[in-house]
Amino acid sequence: MSSILTNNSAMVALQTLQSVNSNLAKTQDMISTGKAVATAKDNSAIFAISKVMESDVSGFKAVSDALSLGESTVAVASAGAEQITNLLNEIKEKVVAATGENVDHGKIQNDVDELVNQVTSIIGASQFNGANLLNTAGGDITVLSSLDRDATGTVTASNITVASVDFETNLDLSDIDVSDSAAADTSLAAIEVHIQTAVDGAAALGASAKRISDQNEFVSKVTDAIKSGIGALVDADLEETSARLQALQVQQQLATQSLSIANQAPQAILSLFRN
Repeated sequence: MSSILTNNSAMVALQTLQSVNSNLAKTQDMISTGKAVATAKDNSAIFAISKVMESDVSGFKAVSDALSLGESTVAVASAGAEQITNLLNEIKEKVVAATGENVDHGKIQNDVDELVNQVTSIIGASQFNGANLLNTAGGDITVLSSLDRDATGTVTASNITVASVDFETNLDLSDIDVSDSAAADTSLAAIEVHIQTAVDGAAALGASAKRISDQNEFVSKVTDAIKSGIGALVDADLEETSARLQALQVQQQLATQSLSIANQAPQAILSLFRN
């Protein structure tokens, strides 16, 4: 049945064209933004998951910064401890030399005093951003190492504590005396203890530095993995999207032509009223 009031063919053609235009607009948005899920209305569940993961990425960036700061602090202290170990070995050479009778103990004592002063100077200077693991005032440092999210979504912070070796207290070189051979003999055992203290401290700081470095590398890999996961969830497949765009453009042309034909159908009714 033909009617000039109701054109069913035109309505169907119009619905088809509107659907094609809607899909075309969405596809163009995907190409312009590069995302298949750019807003919550695109896919609310995926959008929510991606935003939580993006917040974790931001958190891990802060963790990485904290680890880098902690790594630098420990590296400075470790370098100081290693340098102090070398100076103590030099002091040991002087002490050994002072055990002889036919040496100038006064000059050797002056050399030892200068080396001791250098040790004291290094202890005070081995700080980074105000944190010093070699002196009493510095104390231990706590380094943010991770943000852990459990199955319920609760996030907790994990930390690495680096203990101060406190050479200011544990490395008292006042017992080193080379004023004569007898005093040098006594100081020989003392310097061995001090060298072992410095070696143990340097080793402890080195182990902490390695742990922080490894954790920083792990956090970097986790961050990259999360970013990759976010991309897999929300990024558009541009090859597929490009092909879809071309198909929709053809569909749009056909739907437009179909609507034009359907709109012309009522014109055929006029022929029935012609003489």
